[in-house]
Amino acid sequence: MTPLPLSGLTVIEFAQYLSGPFAGLKLADLGARVIKVERPVTGDPCRHLYISDPVAGENTLFHAINRGKQSLSADLRNPADRDMLTRLVAKADVLIQNFRPGVIERQGFGYDTCKALNPRLIYGSISGFGDTDWRNLPGQDLLAQARSGLMWLTGSRNDPPMPMGLAVADMLAGEALAQGILAALVGRGQHGQGALIETSLLEALLSLQFEVLSTHLNDGHQPPDRAETGGAHAYIGAPYGVYETADGWLALAMVPSLAALAVLLDIDDTALTNLDPLTDRDQIKAVIASVIPHKTTNDWLSLLQPADIWCAEVLDWPALRAHPVWGQLGMQQTLQRDDFSMQTLRGPLRINGQALGNGRAAPALGADTEQISRELALPAMAQS
Repeated sequence: MTPLPLSGLTVIEFAQYLSGPFAGLKLADLGARVIKVERPVTGDPCRHLYISDPVAGENTLFHAINRGKQSLSADLRNPADRDMLTRLVAKADVLIQNFRPGVIERQGFGYDTCKALNPRLIYGSISGFGDTDWRNLPGQDLLAQARSGLMWLTGSRNDPPMPMGLAVADMLAGEALAQGILAALVGRGQHGQGALIETSLLEALLSLQFEVLSTHLNDGHQPPDRAETGGAHAYIGAPYGVYETADGWLALAMVPSLAALAVLLDIDDTALTNLDPLTDRDQIKAVIASVIPHKTTNDWLSLLQPADIWCAEVLDWPALRAHPVWGQLGMQQTLQRDDFSMQTLRGPLRINGQALGNGRAAPALGADTEQISRELALPAMAQS
């Protein structure tokens, strides 16, 4: 097995819910030791957040996002626990936190305090809205999506604002923080100094939209205009979209020409070729949408793909899992702990041909407190 890039590094995760722990997961997958600091008794609220059948009394989201980590239970109001955490921070390479502004400072582990303890520390911080007028508002994924403009990009013209069906702000902010931390670790190897790395849910979502926001900022500030039907991208012309077939759905992307598409769809050439893909987008898409239901999805794929029409069947999860590609990717993995096992996904990277799988399940609350106390030469900490 090739040693992972972050083997030997220690990350302290003062984080809860999704964004901060997602950054910690990325670092754990790359080989870092991630110690998750949780309050006694209740732990990370994410343990009991998700709508799912519990695994070992906790939800699948918590287990999926905290796999491969350790759990240290500590009460920041307890002087002995605070001493333990202070010693831990002094030895750590990275600290991650995603509390509301001011909370971590009041608890005594703000950046300035931690930097004084450990000048080589990389300190990663995620907030909801950065240092703005919204700084004290709840930094939650759906609320960040609502304020970012993102909801006006998904769906078709007459649809209401549509949030993405994922906690995309949390995950993108976690990815961005992990990227910044990795860059700071490289920098520390060059100059020996730690760094403060900050991002927010809102900044992550704005960065996600850089492509379309750049257009908006340079076209007279016109709002995005979602397609009348089969909406997929507010700024790309026809036929780009999703169309209903006789037995399912077909995604159509790029085509060599509208004339070539018209021949394959067996429609009047002039119905498409006299129209402009951008200015006549909705009219072109309406013509296509009237024809696509005449054949099955597989019929269209067998006809369009050989002609270099970029298209794909629209799969749900059962259909994707039944396809050979699912097994070929090897994304699914089993997590194991003494009291349970469960299925989840590995990270998306491969290093020297080795997939970043980590079969160690998320820890039980406080499972590693005594071990870490011994490492720091401290008495065993209370678990209540």
